[in-house]
Amino acid sequence: QVQLVESGGGVVQAGGSLRLSCVASGLTFSGYTMGWFRQAPGKEREFVAAISRGGGTIRYDDSVKSRFTISRDNAKNTVYLQMNNLNPDDTAVYYCAADRQYIASRSQRDYEHWGQGTQVTVSS
Repeated sequence: QVQLVESGGGVVQAGGSLRLSCVASGLTFSGYTMGWFRQAPGKEREFVAAISRGGGTIRYDDSVKSRFTISRDNAKNTVYLQMNNLNPDDTAVYYCAADRQYIASRSQRDYEHWGQGTQVTVSS
């Protein structure tokens, strides 16, 4: 049974930082692209960042490029999202997802497994 468990969310002031983690189990982690998506209240879930199996390919949404950094540790079955210079528009539930077939896809349709999400709230 595949499980993805996110942690690290919370409440932070604008300009602050948070580091999200997602620990995977029940799959061969190094064989999966990992992605981060988010869903703000009243909005559709959207792509944030993705990293290929070995970390050689990384993609970001333009809205987070230069502020967020995705990384992974295959020995720990964990993917991270370092978020700096947060602003209220970053407030959302953040989900990690795993995809075996594509290389750092931006499309949530390509991801087979999803976590339950972690709430990030940025106050102004």
